[in-house]
Amino acid sequence: MQLYPTSNAVYVAAVGIAVVGVGLASTEPAVLAWGGAILVGLAIARAVTLLGVARVRQAGFEMLWRDTGRSRRIARGQILELGAEVRNRDTRAARYVALRAIASPDLTVEITPSSGEVPGGGRLAVTVTVSAARVGRHGIFGLSLEVRGSPGLFEIPLTFANPFGIEVMPAAHGVALRTARGGRSRARAEAGRPGPFSGDGYELRELREHRAGDALKRIAWKASARRGKLLVKDHEREERDVVWLVVDASVELWAGEPGRAPLDHAIDEAAAVAEAHRQRGDHVGLVVCGARVLARIAPSHGPAHASHLMEALANATSTLDVDRSGLDPGDVALRVLEHLKPLDPVLSANVSAEDRDELARRALSAASRAPFAPLAVHGADGSDRVLRGYLSSFGIASPARLEPDRPRTDEMLAETLAKLPLERPRPSLVYVWSPAPDPAKRKVVAEALARHSRRRMEVRWVRPHLDDALPRTQIGVEGAVSYAVSLRAQASEKLGERALRRLGVTVDRVRTLVVQRPTSVEAEPAPVETPHES
Repeated sequence: MQLYPTSNAVYVAAVGIAVVGVGLASTEPAVLAWGGAILVGLAIARAVTLLGVARVRQAGFEMLWRDTGRSRRIARGQILELGAEVRNRDTRAARYVALRAIASPDLTVEITPSSGEVPGGGRLAVTVTVSAARVGRHGIFGLSLEVRGSPGLFEIPLTFANPFGIEVMPAAHGVALRTARGGRSRARAEAGRPGPFSGDGYELRELREHRAGDALKRIAWKASARRGKLLVKDHEREERDVVWLVVDASVELWAGEPGRAPLDHAIDEAAAVAEAHRQRGDHVGLVVCGARVLARIAPSHGPAHASHLMEALANATSTLDVDRSGLDPGDVALRVLEHLKPLDPVLSANVSAEDRDELARRALSAASRAPFAPLAVHGADGSDRVLRGYLSSFGIASPARLEPDRPRTDEMLAETLAKLPLERPRPSLVYVWSPAPDPAKRKVVAEALARHSRRRMEVRWVRPHLDDALPRTQIGVEGAVSYAVSLRAQASEKLGERALRRLGVTVDRVRTLVVQRPTSVEAEPAPVETPHES
């Protein structure tokens, strides 16, 4: 157990040391004895605190979640309230001065009540309020209860390792769940643009004379009997767009305050556009590009497909993969070991971060307590993949690497734009979320756009929110640097926009609500605006 002195204990110790010093300088036994008595009393208070907390731990002090599952899924910007309780099996009450959550840095967690007392032989109900400004998997690894022993001079933190997972989806996720299932919502065309055409459908277009090749099921028998000749029912069918969403997930687009980075906005916008087209009945596909293709989902429709799109936007853009993470294999092993120690002291005993193979074997044994199934991540070797999968299953964050992906990402974007016109069913509309390509700096992307057929596929380029990622201060050196970087980014975007328009590409600006004040998870999801052409 680690014991920490309070401010009062520090003051008492300082006074005791000062009195002892005065007694030594003045050679007064009474003063020296007084100072020594203060320090001895402080040592006794420390021993009493250690014994009291040890008794509480031995009797049984635990924390439990009231929710039946071990994970919850919410949309970005929503608030989730979780119930938990702290149980004290000792006969004496335990007074605590702080109750904190050990959680992912991208989560905002508040606990009520933050201080109080756990009655002897009873339980204390607490409310854990969680919100997140960034999509992905996040973990609450447990609670830390700071117990203050009598007479209140020392504190001991008691950590309860009870993981709970929070999967944060794009803001449009709540809208995607409310959709029709079955019936007409399942009968959609494979390709083309919206509009009524003759064919199989639900709306009657006209009655006409039978022609060779008409199916028997379309014959209107009663009308044919009345008129004395074969008539068939001609219905209207509605063709729909086949839409592809291409998201540039280069690691440098994660730069900025969580919730305001360019990729934060791009994910929310892509989700909003996908939901808008899905409600029209269009088939929507997705490609997430980094230094390689991170995710690719073929066009389809329906609620299940919408859920797959949202999951890919939330998880495929993560920075857990070895080629996107700022953690090398040694750092990952150290982070896994630090998490494993309070979770299972037996499994973490007698193993070091240098022995990654043994640590990976033990991490697999602890995977049953994880709130999520591990993601298929890329690693330097087999043990690194297991350890990075361990991080994903517990929602442990990994920072983005500092080296940019731009040259390799542009190659993937160019390759994707070259392959999309060859897809079947043929795409009619493609959205691309990426900084506008300056032909002088991103020549490969500009050449790919110049080769695409404007008659076969319309391309809409969506500009990212680069300014939101910059610091908002306007004073000092930081403000001057932020202003200069903003001007440079705006100039580059303007050059790229002009080049896009010369290539016949539509430049869009999709607007979504900036996540500032979280909304309750029980409330309706935040509204999003559909794309419009600037």
